[in-house]
Amino acid sequence: MSGEDRPPDAAPDEAVPFETPDLYGAYPRLSQAQIAFLAEHGERFRVEPGQVLVREGERCADFLVILSGSIEIVEAHGTPDEQVLRVHGPGRFLGELGLLQGQVAFYTARVREPGEVLSLPIDRLRVLVARDPILGDLILRAYLGRRALLVGAGAGFRILGSRYSPDTRRLREFAARNRLPHRWIDLESDKEAEALLRRFSIPPEETPIVIWRDQRVLRNPSNAELARLIGLSPPSTEETRSDLIIVGSGPAGLAAAVYGASEGLTTALLDAIATGGQASTSSLIENYFGFPSGISGSDLADRGELQARKFGAQVWVPAEAALLKPEDDGYYRVTLADGGDVVSHTVVLATGAWYRRLEVPGIERVEGTSVYYAATVYEAQQCSADPVAVVGGGNSAGQAVLFLAQRVPRVHLLVRGPDLGAKMSRYLVDQIERHPRVNVLLNSEVRGVVEGDEVLRAIAVENNRTGERRNLVVRAMFVFIGTRPRTTWLGDVVALDDRGFVLTGASAQVRASGAVWEGQGRTCLGLETSLPGVFAAGDVRSGSVKRVASAAGEGAMAIHQVHEHLGHTTVDVARHPDDTEAPSGRFTEPGGGHNTSPAH
Repeated sequence: MSGEDRPPDAAPDEAVPFETPDLYGAYPRLSQAQIAFLAEHGERFRVEPGQVLVREGERCADFLVILSGSIEIVEAHGTPDEQVLRVHGPGRFLGELGLLQGQVAFYTARVREPGEVLSLPIDRLRVLVARDPILGDLILRAYLGRRALLVGAGAGFRILGSRYSPDTRRLREFAARNRLPHRWIDLESDKEAEALLRRFSIPPEETPIVIWRDQRVLRNPSNAELARLIGLSPPSTEETRSDLIIVGSGPAGLAAAVYGASEGLTTALLDAIATGGQASTSSLIENYFGFPSGISGSDLADRGELQARKFGAQVWVPAEAALLKPEDDGYYRVTLADGGDVVSHTVVLATGAWYRRLEVPGIERVEGTSVYYAATVYEAQQCSADPVAVVGGGNSAGQAVLFLAQRVPRVHLLVRGPDLGAKMSRYLVDQIERHPRVNVLLNSEVRGVVEGDEVLRAIAVENNRTGERRNLVVRAMFVFIGTRPRTTWLGDVVALDDRGFVLTGASAQVRASGAVWEGQGRTCLGLETSLPGVFAAGDVRSGSVKRVASAAGEGAMAIHQVHEHLGHTTVDVARHPDDTEAPSGRFTEPGGGHNTSPAH
């Protein structure tokens, strides 16, 4: 069929020989109409065999569509370990999630057969997909799928270290939480480890190391050093000013960043480890509104981060807040643990909470190797052939049980109370009770651990009703026994309740120190802390509902109250160039546009 005879929405010509099949929607083909739409705003250029379009380890700022010819995606380009991962033909596009997040490429794109390619700057693409949500969703789904396939294939950098090393675990957790393609090489059991140590002349005691393309080696890098290697965005050490600082990037923080940035506030979002917070450790959230088939916590976090970036929010990871201090001019200063300060008119505290440590004799000897406080692919890989125990009776424990039961031969769920449904949603209870690999132990508590060679061998379990004890053979333990807030860095700057959660509203104003509210001309807002202009949202807030949806809702509500606060102050708010209406192609909810907020 000639180009003139092809229907306007038909896909380009048949796939080229050796083209990789479309897996899980990760390699879709654009229609002719979509290509024509993009071509109006891009540039075409010829490509020849062997030409490198995207180079592993370097940033790419362009969205590339194959018009003719073919392109192969290569790992470890130019090294003895080079291998072709996949081949794409006409109508397909290059890139993966890192392209939208500003990360370096984890692959090399090399021309296989001569042809023509369409190129658009990534910033231009963001504007265009806002005008065409179908195209935007197709690209986003493909990029999320490709990132998952890269992670599953162990592409990217390598972490070589001992399973008993806390620094190895720190680096692996950072990579896993940020969904970074990588592969772990176990110093104790991987045959490749010794050869790599000899090649780079590194003694075992200097591990862990990070190896990038066999050309660059980082010796026990900090999280910030690893972040810089792969293009994440830790903040600069120089002072930065903004309208809004959001500390913590779980659902509450991400929602606040989306609404704050989309409504014209210069917004900075900080997180010490990764976007997504505690929610990102959930393998599948089945009761989140709008996702009838469920969504993984990591996918939800990636979508939220991309949405915040689309509206202009700065996302800084890793960036650990160490101190909050009011300034004399009504601003707030957040000092970062690695140096540098961020100064802002307003602050949203969304640091969330973490699971409490299980206090039983002997646990400290195995906590670095066999005890986990999240259940993701990273943790599941450590115990895929062994039975495990999950401790806890809430939804997080239930989600972990079902996730692990797909990957390990046996999961023992230990619940302190007599009723599995007391704190767990019914849909999880039903699935757990039906699952053949799950053993539920009610009225059960861990009293001790049995360890050998610094790894868990069994746990001592007591029935708190009968007093009967027994050893349960497990090789790992996942703990979800309640949370404690991430508020130690706040000191006594804002009022906290007796459990350390941040007080808001009338309770916070009562506990405010001195005459801090005199002259404000208003009372403390519902999500406002004891400091005017500092708000709390999500799990860190005293009295909040510990659900993903409610946390996201509080993040949005906090921005509404930020505007109310700014409307009562005399400070000038930094604005987008088009500060009277939302930028072209942006969606703002009714009442949420630039020209309706009290701050403007």
